Amino acid sequence: MPRPCRRRNIAGTPATTYYKPAGVPLRTMERVTLELDEFEALRLADAERLEQEQAARRMGISQPTFSRILARARTKVAQALVKGRAIAIRTATDNLKS
Repeated sequence: MPRPCRRRNIAGTPATTYYKPAGVPLRTMERVTLELDEFEALRLADAERLEQEQAARRMGISQPTFSRILARARTKVAQALVKGRAIAIRTATDNLKS
């Protein structure tokens, strides 16, 4: 049986929940969904330029876990940019709905 998921501290919330290429209607696009912890990892590592150790401490998780979350987030963003997909950011209220 796997260990229960540790609660992650999320300090920054996205200003918007969708990003997409200009000129293409969202309803016609494929989407990549970025989880809130992935958004937070990108924010801490790339926008705030924190070292992974510091960012992991802020999120209340281990550095290896932070590294895996960050890698997943960067892969999703890269796929969206390369393949012209929309990026949907799942918020805490989205998690309550599903």
